[in-house]
Amino acid sequence: MEPAQGLKADFLDRGWCRFGADPALAAWAAAVLPAARAAVAAPANAHWWRCGGTWFVGVNALPNGDDGAVAGGPPLAGRAVDFVRRDLGLDIPWDRAWDRAQVSVCRPGYPRPWAGESEAALRYRRRRDAAHVDGLLAEGPDRRRHPREAHAFILGIPLAAADPGASPFVVWEGSHHVIRAALAERLAGLDPAAWGGADVTGAYHAARRRAFAACPRVELPARPGEAYLAHRLALHGMAPWAPGAAAGADGRMVAYFRPPLSTPAPWLHAP
Repeated sequence: MEPAQGLKADFLDRGWCRFGADPALAAWAAAVLPAARAAVAAPANAHWWRCGGTWFVGVNALPNGDDGAVAGGPPLAGRAVDFVRRDLGLDIPWDRAWDRAQVSVCRPGYPRPWAGESEAALRYRRRRDAAHVDGLLAEGPDRRRHPREAHAFILGIPLAAADPGASPFVVWEGSHHVIRAALAERLAGLDPAAWGGADVTGAYHAARRRAFAACPRVELPARPGEAYLAHRLALHGMAPWAPGAAAGADGRMVAYFRPPLSTPAPWLHAP
């Protein structure tokens, strides 16, 4: 196991890290799996299906508490949790409570066309993994980007086994440096409280192009008991389902935690 200081340095440099098999995390994943399955099957969550029924978005669909536990299960624990709570030391206003996790499910054939998505958007999904930075919300008919949400990090925890080619998480290594520089220039002089009203579309798209050209694309497949962590400003997405890739009845199912920050400035300026 890599020492915490080395792992922290690697994470801050590359914008991602991964954690190997961990019994505590495996126990948590097994305990929340029934609740995740119920969330995916719930009629109230049917609106989360996209891409011709091949992707369940599932934002905040897991009914976990502040400790990450579902009813009757253990709190979220393990090496990855220790790292973000104790070792990473980002000095950001995260109150250590877990948000309700996203339950992201992919099925064979992802991504298929779906109503409301343009041909250009589908091409981008297929060719560029729908790469994006969380918190820069696309709004209006022209999908202008605004920094409306500030998160501490992205922690991905697989809940069901799937082949490496089953739509793995993708991150552009080092892209958080490119994105940070572009947004810092665009937002310079603005009160952080007013950032949500700023249109950063041009700066973001230009930075995204630079990241595609300069930053290695890294796929991060993982299995239950493992986890991966991405920097909050990292450009990331989800790969198309590879031909021949297999998964069980749950598909490729991952829980994602993105704890919100209470103030926006550290989202951009903290390490």
